[in-house]
Amino acid sequence: MTDYFERSLILHEQLRGKISVHNKLPVGSRDDLSLAYTPGVARPCEVIAADPEQARKLTIKGNSVAVVTDGSSVLGLGDIGPLAALPVMEGKALLFREFAKIDAWPICLNTQDPQKIIETCRLIEPVFGGINLEDISAPRCFEIEDALQDLGIPVFHDDQHGTAIVLLAALINSAKVTGKKLSELQVVINGAGAAGSAIAKLIRGVGIPKSEIQPVADVIICDSKGAISADRDDLNSSKQGMLKYTNSGNRSGSLQDVIKGADVFIGVSRGNIIGADDVKNMAKGSVILAMANPTPEIMPDEARKCGAAIIGTGRSDFPNQVNNVLVFPGIFRGALDASAPVINGEMKIAAAAALASAVEEPSAEMILPHPLDRTVAPNLAKKVRAAAKASL
Repeated sequence: MTDYFERSLILHEQLRGKISVHNKLPVGSRDDLSLAYTPGVARPCEVIAADPEQARKLTIKGNSVAVVTDGSSVLGLGDIGPLAALPVMEGKALLFREFAKIDAWPICLNTQDPQKIIETCRLIEPVFGGINLEDISAPRCFEIEDALQDLGIPVFHDDQHGTAIVLLAALINSAKVTGKKLSELQVVINGAGAAGSAIAKLIRGVGIPKSEIQPVADVIICDSKGAISADRDDLNSSKQGMLKYTNSGNRSGSLQDVIKGADVFIGVSRGNIIGADDVKNMAKGSVILAMANPTPEIMPDEARKCGAAIIGTGRSDFPNQVNNVLVFPGIFRGALDASAPVINGEMKIAAAAALASAVEEPSAEMILPHPLDRTVAPNLAKKVRAAAKASL
């Protein structure tokens, strides 16, 4: 069995980082130097000073994204800090370039103070056309993202919205395969953090007045103490807010209680949280999207033996990998091409629809395109750009 952990460590040591800066312009003569730097560079500066929008055409701003983290919620490793998070942020920047030809750069901040992170993003805005917030723990990530929506460039927390978009695409195609309607699906999500809440909002259509995709019938979100319901007196403000768009029947109890009869289980929590009996208790034709890494909430073989019709995980060594790389390059490409100031609900829905349609004939073994499918990002970007132009 391939040991990706040790091989990755060796690769990182050999490369000393996965990205670098390359010049677009050769500097081999005085003429080159005069055009790239002084005196010629003064003219673009004057043009931008007179019209700041020209920076998108004359500088890297129109094709650049800052990948901003504080290292507080990295993969399944938790709060490992900004320095240890750097390999992940480098990887994110590499994928931006690889799939969408976007120049991205890691910005790893040595603070977990939301106000300092917000201030830093505001201070670096002149250089970047977008900001991808990454691996920032809840509920601070909500506060940070919300506070930056007036920045004039898209600020997008991928752990929330990238995950939600790929999940919605997976549900669209799962419903086709199982012969069910999205609007009839009863969904249980285990994990009440950033990803869980964003998934619930998007699949319920929260804040999206006009959508080509019908919202699911209902969603119940569970945390470590069970279903988030109005009967609980231990909910923080974030979880209380979830009741506005989830658990319309006010069901209470453990995850094992509320999963009974559910059509879909979505896991954004920890490994081995559900078992064979839980899958057997779900509705016929059940869908399991178990995304905990590296160990899913239930292993695919076990879920399949117990009657699940469709199983997806976050891993690349099983079918139906639910991976954010299918979303973030294309949605930022579309937003940058549209000079969009935000990424709104209509753009997210367009991204999900485009991602689902990338699989012409969905099957139990293929509800999403392969993460390395090079056609996905350009097609998604085209739809996102159109949605931005129509809605902003």
